[in-house]
Amino acid sequence: MNRTAAAALTNLSRPDLIERRAFLDGTWAARERTLDVVDPATGEHLVDVAACSLEDADDAVGAAGKAFLDWRDRPPVERGQVLRAWGKLMRDNARDLAVIMTAEQGKPLAESLGEISYAANFLDWFAAEGERAYGETIPSHLPASRLSVHMQPLGVTVAITPWNFPSAMITRKAGAALAAGCAMIVKPAPETPLSALALAKLADEAGMPAGVFQVLTGEAEPLARRLLEHTQVRAFSFTGSTEVGRILLAQSAATVKKASLELGGHAPFILFDDVELAQAVEGCIGAKFATSGQDCLAANRIYVQRGIYDRFVEAFAEATSKLHVGHGLEDGTDIGPMTRRSVAEKCGQQIAQALSAGARLVCGAQESPLGANFVTPTVLADVTDDMTIAREETFGPVAAILPFDDERDVVARANATEMGLAAYVYTNDLGRAMRLSDRLEYGMVAVNTAKFTGAPIPFGGWKQSGLGREGSRHGLSEYLESKYVCFGNLSA
Repeated sequence: MNRTAAAALTNLSRPDLIERRAFLDGTWAARERTLDVVDPATGEHLVDVAACSLEDADDAVGAAGKAFLDWRDRPPVERGQVLRAWGKLMRDNARDLAVIMTAEQGKPLAESLGEISYAANFLDWFAAEGERAYGETIPSHLPASRLSVHMQPLGVTVAITPWNFPSAMITRKAGAALAAGCAMIVKPAPETPLSALALAKLADEAGMPAGVFQVLTGEAEPLARRLLEHTQVRAFSFTGSTEVGRILLAQSAATVKKASLELGGHAPFILFDDVELAQAVEGCIGAKFATSGQDCLAANRIYVQRGIYDRFVEAFAEATSKLHVGHGLEDGTDIGPMTRRSVAEKCGQQIAQALSAGARLVCGAQESPLGANFVTPTVLADVTDDMTIAREETFGPVAAILPFDDERDVVARANATEMGLAAYVYTNDLGRAMRLSDRLEYGMVAVNTAKFTGAPIPFGGWKQSGLGREGSRHGLSEYLESKYVCFGNLSA
């Protein structure tokens, strides 16, 4: 597709999915102050989107509180019908939604299409799961009494969503909250509001009642702070950096909100020398370079056992050098731009520091002719644990390869981080795979695969990679409170 992102947006099947107004209490609200949305590949201006005020945040909370009173009392099957209709509309308009995402976020169009499918699946999953929010009956220790536990929705909730998965992180949160009977206000990242607003358009068409699902666009920090100040907001969910997650958690402490946090990763990819080389390379390419490396699940430290180390470095670098860097709307693009200039700059800094400290450049690192937001896929070998790239999340297409000798050593090195989101293990030894899946201090461990996410799985991390879980039945429970009820004096 050899055209600009702005031109691509004018050629959508449904150009009305490009929305510039916030979605508040079932209405579209324009504002005098706006945010500039740009194509990260070129810097080209796409549209101006409403920049909501603090008063808008207050009004959204009030509207959500009123809408919640009706929504919570609707039968779960009725709420599920709205979610399923929303998911169907997403699939019906998948290509338009994908073009919008690529235009504002930068990822290759094929990946955007995959994200739309992934995102819609959460709506279907939680539509069904909401019908199974079972309570329990407790054998009574009191005479002539009946004890039970009921699961009830929390109330008004807030989602603060990231720019790297601008659709899926909305439906993964909103699907659970709405299925549970809560109302949700979404505050999307300033870089990617168009995807959120397009989803709001489809939610409205699916029959979502006014106030149940709202999208508040604008500057992140002041709006998030204002939302978290409200006592009527009972829970919030955030996906983003650990640094920001700590700030939001502290801000929410004054009102004791329930928090679901999906924070930074620093994933180890541990490769033992009993694995077939081609399988290892293919898996590592997928784990490292999906979403152009801008993924909290991206393999950040690639530990390779010495018996296969040299051959792996050579084969992996060869495969990496074949990745095509380009605009996400161009056919055949594997690696798009970094959505934020700061991400590209961090990649450059980590490469420079590693090389100055003795790492070996195997491929990449050259300045991209496509612009400052692009990072040439790079492979660094002979990285050591004290280098910055081995201590901090990269969030870009730079692969750091570290040798190791034995199992105990690599487990200790992999666990030597405050992060604990995901880890990858490649081995053909079943006993070793079981031991590592037990001993790695991560919320998710993938063995011999780079693909493991989806609606049925409990997504989340240990340590400072987050709190709570998203997806699965555990994701629904983030938006439910248990209520114990004792019926006494039941004797005839």
